Amino acid sequence: AYLEQHVVPNLIGRDAGLIEDTWQFLYRGAYWRRGPVTMTAIAAVDVALWDILGKLAGLPLYRLLGGRSRDGVLAYGHASGRDIDEASAEVGRYIQLGYRAVRAQCGIPGIKKPYGVSDAGARVSGAGSGYEPAESALPAETVWSAARYLDIVPKLFERLRADHGREVELLHDAHHRLTPVEAARLARDLEPHRLFWLEDATPAEDQQAFELIRHHSVTPLAVGEVFNSIWDCKHLIEARLIDYIRTTIVHAGGITHVRRLADFAGLHQVRTGFHGATDLSPVCMGAALHFDTWAPNFGIQEYMPHSPETLEVFPRDYTFRDGSLHCGESPGHGVDLDESAASRFPYSPKQLPIARLPDGSMWDW
Repeated sequence: AYLEQHVVPNLIGRDAGLIEDTWQFLYRGAYWRRGPVTMTAIAAVDVALWDILGKLAGLPLYRLLGGRSRDGVLAYGHASGRDIDEASAEVGRYIQLGYRAVRAQCGIPGIKKPYGVSDAGARVSGAGSGYEPAESALPAETVWSAARYLDIVPKLFERLRADHGREVELLHDAHHRLTPVEAARLARDLEPHRLFWLEDATPAEDQQAFELIRHHSVTPLAVGEVFNSIWDCKHLIEARLIDYIRTTIVHAGGITHVRRLADFAGLHQVRTGFHGATDLSPVCMGAALHFDTWAPNFGIQEYMPHSPETLEVFPRDYTFRDGSLHCGESPGHGVDLDESAASRFPYSPKQLPIARLPDGSMWDW
């Protein structure tokens, strides 16, 4: 509604080539700024304008940004299991598929529906676990126990290193579930297993909380998929409290703003590690891959393959091979929209779960 009722009427008659001015108009021209709704709407316009510019110029987006910094974009997949044995087998399957980096999650004894663990038998063809947390029109209620979680996760990564060696990059997502002290303990306990990163260790709006984690551990930290602007992570980056910023192009104002964020992060030796879940369309992935190909301080790209229905709606030219994603050479970001196909798949609203402690009180999901 914000996009259709507010933003679009303000675009009619404007020069589509004035990308920077349009961004400034939509952001600085508004009294109430930022937030996920506003910044996502601005991003929709910004990504479209960059795509138009690429088509007018006959050039792929990465060339408009300044050209390649790399030949391929290192990507990580999601492996999970109901227990440590199953999770390790899934990591092995991802390695066989060519992944050089894998995020690993496993079930927690005594906890039903833990974060990041697929239902039994759920698979994406040729890719791995088909984890999708949004399930129904009303949010599912789950139970969370940090004590049980903190007991099992170090055991998981001890096993993964024993089974798969130290060549594969391993990642883990705590999903904002821990207090700063709990997060510091987990980061410290995972140090022997050399994680590529520990993601979302504690709720990210409290930027100073990461100072405590840094004080106790050198495990690399990643955060930011819920951020909407450079101001959400300014202290984290300036104080070097994180190693990877995960803010997405679609939720942080588009290419125009995220380019500034990436440059700011690069000044402080912080790399990008964009969120790439399946609630972000192939358009977002296509734009991200061109950005990743250019960004001098790129780190890694999350990759969750979309469903066959989604891929039918969004023809694209990016590919995955040898553990990396590769953007294409089509003008613009290389992803189109098949409106005829889209008309066959009406929107079905779903919500993410919520989490409660064993005593029933609400907790961070």
